[in-house]
Amino acid sequence: MTSNRELPPKESAVFRNLLKNYELRQYKKGLKMADSILKKYPNHGETLAMKGIFLNNLEKKTEGYEYVKQGVRNDLTSHICWHVYGLMHRADKNYAEAAKCYTQALKYNKNDVNILRDFALLQTQLRQYDAAVEARAQLLQHRPTNPPFWIGLAVSYQMAGKPEKALAVLKSQEEAIKDTPVNYEQSELRMYHNWLLEETGDYEGALEHLKSIETKVMDKRSIKEKRAHYLTKLGKVEEAESAYRLLISENPYDGRYISRLLELKGFDKDDKKSEANQLLADLLAQYPKSKAIEDLSLHYAEDDSFKIKAQASIQNALRKGVPSLFASMKKYYADEKKQKVIADLVESYSVSLEKFESFEEKGAKEPPTALLWCLYYLAQHYDYHRQLDKALSIINKAIEHSPTVVELYMTKGRILKHSGKPQEAADVMNDARELDLQDRFINSKCAKYMLRADRVEEAEKTIGLFTRREVDPIQDMTDMQCQWFMTEEGYSFMRQKKYGKALKRFQAVVKFYDDYFEDQFDFHAYCLGKSTLRAYVDMLRSSDRMRGHPYYVKAAKGAVAVYMILADIPKEISSLDEANMTEAEKKKAKSKARKAELKASKENKENQDPTTATVIESTTADDKDQHTKEEQHTKKESKKKVDTDPEGETYLKSTTPLDDAYKLVEPLLQLNPEDADIQLLVYDIYIRQEKWLLAIKTLNNVVKLNKKHPDLKSKIEQCKKAVASPVTPIDPRLQTLIDSQLNKLVV
Repeated sequence: MTSNRELPPKESAVFRNLLKNYELRQYKKGLKMADSILKKYPNHGETLAMKGIFLNNLEKKTEGYEYVKQGVRNDLTSHICWHVYGLMHRADKNYAEAAKCYTQALKYNKNDVNILRDFALLQTQLRQYDAAVEARAQLLQHRPTNPPFWIGLAVSYQMAGKPEKALAVLKSQEEAIKDTPVNYEQSELRMYHNWLLEETGDYEGALEHLKSIETKVMDKRSIKEKRAHYLTKLGKVEEAESAYRLLISENPYDGRYISRLLELKGFDKDDKKSEANQLLADLLAQYPKSKAIEDLSLHYAEDDSFKIKAQASIQNALRKGVPSLFASMKKYYADEKKQKVIADLVESYSVSLEKFESFEEKGAKEPPTALLWCLYYLAQHYDYHRQLDKALSIINKAIEHSPTVVELYMTKGRILKHSGKPQEAADVMNDARELDLQDRFINSKCAKYMLRADRVEEAEKTIGLFTRREVDPIQDMTDMQCQWFMTEEGYSFMRQKKYGKALKRFQAVVKFYDDYFEDQFDFHAYCLGKSTLRAYVDMLRSSDRMRGHPYYVKAAKGAVAVYMILADIPKEISSLDEANMTEAEKKKAKSKARKAELKASKENKENQDPTTATVIESTTADDKDQHTKEEQHTKKESKKKVDTDPEGETYLKSTTPLDDAYKLVEPLLQLNPEDADIQLLVYDIYIRQEKWLLAIKTLNNVVKLNKKHPDLKSKIEQCKKAVASPVTPIDPRLQTLIDSQLNKLVV
């Protein structure tokens, strides 16, 4: 194979230029050079591979893959062929396959820096940190003067859970920059070093290091925060208090500093509330405009003290017309005494304002809007307690008082939603939208309520008022990765038993999270070069927790519910959507799908039509401009994405709905195994797969987590019935084990 790889001097020079063309992204030129070599040497593996990657970058993916595979087959020991194959997989975000190709490439060329660097990036993306450490150590041996290679090794050690080794690597790198002028990159590098010391648990060393680098760090706020944190950890209360008071003086609106000061002094405990109140009173006297201190004062205050403070806070907010007053006071509702005090105050204000236009009988006259916001608060208060008739009466009274305030209609819509009247709620929310047609927030809120009322077409039309005109609203929502819309529309389709469309929307949300995870790939090299290491490590860790986000959980639960329905129906039903459609809906859906298919094929032909250039050449000079315009318009139109499966039939045709469901639940189970609802989702899959022991184990987990879960008893009964009459006969020995485990299931 090595002899076949060798090219004559002339072709070797062409091949070297061909590689340069790839680096310079001159793909058409490189393709011509590859063809010139292949005319004489059609089986040259490396040239075939390079031709494949040129074709891939010229949007001829299928053809490109064929050439690359042929190149690999012709020269299995060429690191270039394997590297190119890896690049192809990486471009398709198939990182696991790309890593396998890089492993093969390194077998035949262990010293190629480019392959090692790309391999290390892939291992970080795949979270194979121990392997990444090895690759980065090799990189460092080849290029010991390259700072990003030192930093990359340190980060790999940290992510592999070895901060001590990361520190050793970083110290070696810092020796080279100790006498250079201060800049942002070096500042971040020093703060990263300090963070590693903290992760080792050496707070004394971290504090000393912080003092030594203070003059060389540009992020002064982080320096002060870390100092306060380390002093707290070391039990140096007086010094830590001074540090936190300095932070509060610089930013009294950050509640974290005040809370940490209270914790430091031990005032956060129930028996120290009087001391906490005194400290907060002193701080509030110093910083009277701080909402954070005011909120904490209400949190720690009790009895008459709370009433006096709540009175001042509520009156001030009603006087100013603060719509978010209920949202800020609701957190004190956990304490029944405080809740009663707040309710009594606001109810008394509503009566007094109506009679005397003041908060008290002989008090100063308040603005007319004070009564409006008082009624607004009460409506939300009664809605919170599900006293819905009372809430509706009060919000109607507020609307009579000021019929042009958008927030009133929004609250009325929420009350109607809680009353189980989604249609009326959507109508009221639309009234609110029409009061301010330029407000995108209320437009989105209205669309959400329409979706909950299953008025999908109306919701899409409404949301389309704020999307790009040249793009279909749903496509724009997808492009913008609008999670709330996709999730709500998915649940609407599920309620309407349009399961294909429902899955299509839920899977769109799942794809958003796949995209978020894949988008981090470009930052692996960028952040090491820019030394934004604290933010980079933060990003890696948050990416691992990303699928715990409420929107992913909601979409995954919806998709699993649909997959369970698909798994339960007879196999002969090929389309659930079609089974639930009227004849008119069936015709409309088929027509829509057919039109989309025709449009897609037509645009593909236009893109590949070789006669276009000939036609332009044969026209007169006067016609050329017009023809060019038409061609540009055609190209612009062809860039539009065409949905060839608007009904989601592809998802309905899945032959493995239970496996598809498990793929969605698995990351949730890894992130939050103590969530009983997630455990029950897993149980629903196992019981249908007849994995009896796993299903029983999952139910046991739910018993340990939440014995009072409303669905637990019914699931246990379901499990017993399923085991009693299985579709597939159970081995007698396994049956004995299953029965013994079932008997242990006690709620």
